[in-house]
Amino acid sequence: MPRAGLRSHPSNLIRLAPAKGVEVVARALTIATSDSGGGAGIQADLKAFAAAGVHGTSAAVALTAQSTTAVTAVHELPPGFIRAQLDAVWDDIGVDAAKTGMLFSRGIIETVAEWLEGRGIPLVVDPVLIASSGAQLLQDDAVEMLVRRLFPLATVVTPNLPEAEALTGATGAPRRELARRLVDLGARAALVTGGHGDEAIDHLYDGHEDVELPVERLDVPATHGAGCTHSATLTALLARGLSLADAAAGASRAATEAVRNGLVEIGAGEGPVDVLNVKGRV
Repeated sequence: MPRAGLRSHPSNLIRLAPAKGVEVVARALTIATSDSGGGAGIQADLKAFAAAGVHGTSAAVALTAQSTTAVTAVHELPPGFIRAQLDAVWDDIGVDAAKTGMLFSRGIIETVAEWLEGRGIPLVVDPVLIASSGAQLLQDDAVEMLVRRLFPLATVVTPNLPEAEALTGATGAPRRELARRLVDLGARAALVTGGHGDEAIDHLYDGHEDVELPVERLDVPATHGAGCTHSATLTALLARGLSLADAAAGASRAATEAVRNGLVEIGAGEGPVDVLNVKGRV
């Protein structure tokens, strides 16, 4: 039987309308990789979803043996199991917005793209290439597949500056140009993020207009998971119905505060960001 209090959704053809006076919680899905250290990947995404006030769901595509200093092993999950997770979430809970994170291989990207095609949900593609520890998180032969299959499905792509340069081949280009080149590659919008380079700024280009969001540059050695936190918050705010520009501004603020509150005492490398302000609750 369908449950009351849940919104109508294309993945749930028979749904009762919310009871009068019942507030409906938005639902966000992360399609990404598990970080055993808890700082990035699915773990960071689910924390960011919670902090942004949405119900988070997940579909793991791979597992990493990962700490703050290194990724020592990656285990891909079978395509059938990836699809089973996605179907389970879609068929019962529904999805108001989704994001992709570390996808690692051509096979995973193909599986995810095939499932997403035709769903029509807001999609944030975070093209994760390199970990903060320096580990390669997307195989070389998978980059072209990521651009060709996922960029056309994306509401927005969210590379940081080094990732944007690598994806476009335009090393040293200003963020404004990088964002335009990313849209030329097939994305509807591009948000070049982070405090890398001479100028700390997030630059959004939606195919028509440019929006610059200044970012506070913080000297905090706890940035592990900052990119995941940013893209997950953006996804959550899109799920809640915010415009892309407003969601980008909110994601920028959340990522900045997560770095400011970063857990520098965790691990021997770059500590994890703290979007939940755990230390503030101790």
